[in-house]
Amino acid sequence: MCLILSIETTTSVCSVALAKQGQLLGYRELDSKNSHAEILNGYIQEILADNKFALGDLKAIAVSEGPGSYTGLRIGVSTAKGLCYSLDIPLIAISTLQSLAIHTRENIDPLLLEKENLLFCPMIDARRMEAYTALYNLKNEEVRKVEAEVIDETTYLNQLERSSYVFSGDGSGKYKTLYQDHPNAHFFPEIILSARGMITIAEQKYQRKEFADLAYFEPFYLKAFVAGIPRVKGLR
Repeated sequence: MCLILSIETTTSVCSVALAKQGQLLGYRELDSKNSHAEILNGYIQEILADNKFALGDLKAIAVSEGPGSYTGLRIGVSTAKGLCYSLDIPLIAISTLQSLAIHTRENIDPLLLEKENLLFCPMIDARRMEAYTALYNLKNEEVRKVEAEVIDETTYLNQLERSSYVFSGDGSGKYKTLYQDHPNAHFFPEIILSARGMITIAEQKYQRKEFADLAYFEPFYLKAFVAGIPRVKGLR
């Protein structure tokens, strides 16, 4: 029995999914900023109890590796690594954008999947005018690597003449007005990150024994963490 717990905490969404042999058994998720540390462990205990399993039944834990929020990534990865170490089970690292591409494919109109040269462009808000993006084809193969991209009305204009694009994620909404009138641009900002999108990749990696090094694995931040200035009276 291959029982895998997936953890997604890279954005404001805290999500946990439990799957057996690659089939979803249940999930818990909440889109609420700065709540991950408070609810993550409770979600894990709840989802296992509801499905009549214990931590010791898990065969692996999958964690979303980034890019995304520095704090969110640290919470998810440290929780996953701690559980893997105590349970002596492998850790599976999942590309955040790749799992969002899969989750998008599974939640759009199947007729859209019949379009020629269809590409998925998952977007995670990186603040200001940037978004973390990548491109994936229908086979979930990466056709353009992950990058922090400054997006304007010309960024995807040439590509949209050659291919149909599906934009999704919390970073896609603010760019919808730039391309929403183009017939090859399809926006789904309501489809956001979920641990459910990790299940397929986690099962595949488990079967191939593609495990992260528990001692040395670190989240994929992409951009360096910049601490904000405390807003305390008398400080500048």
